[in-house]
Amino acid sequence: MMRFAMKPFRRFAREEDGNSTIEFSLLFIPMFTMLLWSVELGMIHVNYSMLERAVDSTVRDLRLGTGTVPTHDQIRDAICERAAFVTDCDSDVRLEMVRIDPFNWANPPTTADCVDSTQPIHPVRSFINGASNELMYLRVCAKFDPILPHIGMADRIQLDGDGQYKLVTASAFVQEPR
Repeated sequence: MMRFAMKPFRRFAREEDGNSTIEFSLLFIPMFTMLLWSVELGMIHVNYSMLERAVDSTVRDLRLGTGTVPTHDQIRDAICERAAFVTDCDSDVRLEMVRIDPFNWANPPTTADCVDSTQPIHPVRSFINGASNELMYLRVCAKFDPILPHIGMADRIQLDGDGQYKLVTASAFVQEPR
């Protein structure tokens, strides 16, 4: 009786149909997660590259634009025109420009001042237009929304209270003589 009852199980154990289904079901979730991570990381890299390029181009214009003293908003708007992925530039980008004395060196603040719309509004931290031949340090912090906010790499990135991650880039330049 016992041998008769075990016969279907022995036949089931010898069958090889469905082996690829088991392998697929075990490997699909990790592979799909890695795909989502790579998409998110790729977009972060594209956003950072575009922001870095926009800041470099704007700093070049600042450096060569003798006789002009642009305001905070003009510089921010120039950066936002060149950075294609910044959607809401007025509220997601913050600039900081400080004068640095190369003979009496003092490091600029190490933490970037970024916008967090869940916190009370703060004025611009420091924005000083330099005179001729002065060393200027410009730091830009932009906030971006993750593509997949609850899946993939966005779970591992430090997000602010509004669910955005920050990208910070900096550049230094010497103000041309006027």
